[in-house]
Amino acid sequence: MELMESGVSRTARSQQLCQGHRKVQETEDRRYDAVIFDLDGTLLDTLLDLANSVNATMRLFQMPERTVDEVCAFVGNGIRRLMDQCVPGGNENPQYEAAYETFLKHYGDHCMEETEPYPGILSLLEGLQKKGYRMAIVSNKADFAVKKLSKVYFGSLIDVAIGEREGIRKKPAPDTVLQALAELGADRARAVYIGDSDVDLETAKNAGMDVISVSWGFRSREFLLAHGAAPERICANVREVNELIHAGRACVHLQ
Repeated sequence: MELMESGVSRTARSQQLCQGHRKVQETEDRRYDAVIFDLDGTLLDTLLDLANSVNATMRLFQMPERTVDEVCAFVGNGIRRLMDQCVPGGNENPQYEAAYETFLKHYGDHCMEETEPYPGILSLLEGLQKKGYRMAIVSNKADFAVKKLSKVYFGSLIDVAIGEREGIRKKPAPDTVLQALAELGADRARAVYIGDSDVDLETAKNAGMDVISVSWGFRSREFLLAHGAAPERICANVREVNELIHAGRACVHLQ
């Protein structure tokens, strides 16, 4: 008869101890404890909703509409920079501020009509959460939109979501990333930054973090290589991202 210890068999107790040991060992062996994600072009395909809000604004102010490809080329540096490039004459245009405010309102009301996670993203996040990784989103999108999209699409999978707001420098300055790390209680030496653009590469460099680039978003592999991404750190799908996160080895930084 199997001996019992406080209602738990020795076999069951041994299995629990072994499982606990394996979990601790996995945590000790792995390279990272935290993952910081860019949002647009990395986790979510937001391009059509952005383009639709741009063109709704352009029509209202009788300005030339922009193609989806143009909007794609303009995104990544925050909404003001996007509108600088969409409004003829940029911020020197007397209608600029009104157009900017109109875009914010329209996008806030319509930011989830065409937007969706890239293939495999939800499974990636779920798997990372199960393994105990802490995760954050840091974006140059307006803070209200980042928090809204994170809550709707990712719920409790993302611990911290930070966007552009007054009083803190946007990417590629490291400020928002460092704030996210502080809120996660994570060390930058044990965190990795994941994004799809040159801005993300510079952000990781300025924050002193390892970086993984993804080529499924708003910038191509060739573009990323031209802006200093290491070839072996560019991922074409979430499987490759997952493998790099779990690789358990030191990473190659920017060239």
